[in-house]
Amino acid sequence: MEGTRPVLVELQALISPMGFGNPRRMATGLDHNRVSLLMAVLEKRVGMLLQNQDAYLKVAGGVKLDEPAIDLAIALSIASSFRNQSTEPMDVAIGEVGLTGEIRRVSRIEQRVNEAAKLGFKRVIIPEKNLGGWTVPKGIDVVGVPTLDKALDAALGR
Repeated sequence: MEGTRPVLVELQALISPMGFGNPRRMATGLDHNRVSLLMAVLEKRVGMLLQNQDAYLKVAGGVKLDEPAIDLAIALSIASSFRNQSTEPMDVAIGEVGLTGEIRRVSRIEQRVNEAAKLGFKRVIIPEKNLGGWTVPKGIDVVGVPTLDKALDAALGR
């Protein structure tokens, strides 16, 4: 929407082996189907065995999100919990994840990165296709990634 300010939110994920029966998938503030889709992409394109894991995801503060630009942050939070490896607290992730694992360009990237910089974040991981044609603010490192695999390398260092 024109004139609106991007909102940065904190995502939390807990991935743990299922106790019995079918794995549980719970998402508060996120579309349950979107979370399931991203878990399938992580399984198929990155090789994470998530089918026998319970997954609990939550947007801190009770915010409800439905924008595709949150996909990358969701996928990174799932991977972070699954690998028991934390992301950097001063990182931001922005991008839509496609079914083949590509990180798709999003709208208003300059505005989003500027907001992250204003809030003191040090690094932002964005779609490679969003690089160029705009000015990166001082004090923030912008990392462009083409695929979910490369985003995991950038965020978790594997």
